[in-house]
Amino acid sequence: MALALFAGVRVREFAAARAWYERLLGEPSFFPHATEAVWTLADDRHVYIVEDADRAGSSVVTLFVDDLDAAVAEIASRGLEPAETETYSNGVRKATYRDDDGNEVGFGGA
Repeated sequence: MALALFAGVRVREFAAARAWYERLLGEPSFFPHATEAVWTLADDRHVYIVEDADRAGSSVVTLFVDDLDAAVAEIASRGLEPAETETYSNGVRKATYRDDDGNEVGFGGA
C-alpha cells in the first residue's frame, strides 16, 4: 500500500510564518497559492503551512530523523534553537520548536 502524507499547520500571518518555517525546514518546495507553502521532506511526505488566522495555533507535528544532532545543528545554522529538548526512558530524544502561533514541530531520533 502506497502512503503519502500532507501534514498541515495553520498560521495567523503567512509571510511571518513562512520566514520562521524557512529557518526551520529550509526553502519551500512549492507554493499552491499565495498563502500556502509546502516542504517536501521525503518522497510523498510533506509539511505545509497555510494562512488561517481563525484556526491558527495548537498544531503538533513530529518528524523522526536518522541523525537528530545533525538536524538540530542544521536548523541552528539558520538561526533557530529548540524551545526544549528531552530524552524518553527508551532512549529516544526530541527537540521541540514552537512558532509564534503556538504550533509545535518536534524532531525525534535515537
